[in-house]
Amino acid sequence: MKQLSPEEISLVERTKQGDVDSFERLIQPYQKKAYNIAYRMLGNVEDASDATQEALIKIYKSIGNFQGNSKFSTWLYAIVTNTCIDFIRKNRRAKIIYLDREKENEEGTYQMEIADDINTPEEILEKKETRFMIHDAINQLNHEHREIIVLRDIQGFTYQEIADILKCSEGTVKSRISRARGNLRQLLGERMKA
Repeated sequence: MKQLSPEEISLVERTKQGDVDSFERLIQPYQKKAYNIAYRMLGNVEDASDATQEALIKIYKSIGNFQGNSKFSTWLYAIVTNTCIDFIRKNRRAKIIYLDREKENEEGTYQMEIADDINTPEEILEKKETRFMIHDAINQLNHEHREIIVLRDIQGFTYQEIADILKCSEGTVKSRISRARGNLRQLLGERMKA
């Protein structure tokens, strides 16, 4: 387990022996990013929450398979990503997220905020339309392209991290990113003409 810190090694070993508290401590630093990946891939709070919970259960049940050949976070994010892909396959209906819709969490309701230097009504409308267009276009990509756009352009993973998560070569990652961005550009171009 060369890629893990001594504390992570200890937590993994105790989790393998069934210690739930150790598991909770082990996954705690990664839960927010795991949820964000699910949210970006699935497009709504409920599905993201369900997929994250399902992924965490899978992680707990399969911790015995974790050999420590990669970072624990990479292994965890791979399971989250694969769980989201399975979720998309099961629920073929495209779900669209609108950034201006109110969201709920434990602390109450909130709205996504995007910095706005100039607040003319025309610019506000244009920004809303642009956000909608981008989210709609991302939701229309096939799951492989949506996944790669989310991991690289939204979550900011490096090519190597994505390769580890998706269990493919860095060259494959770069190729998929190029194709996904090309498809996204094409979708956005078609919408701009319409």
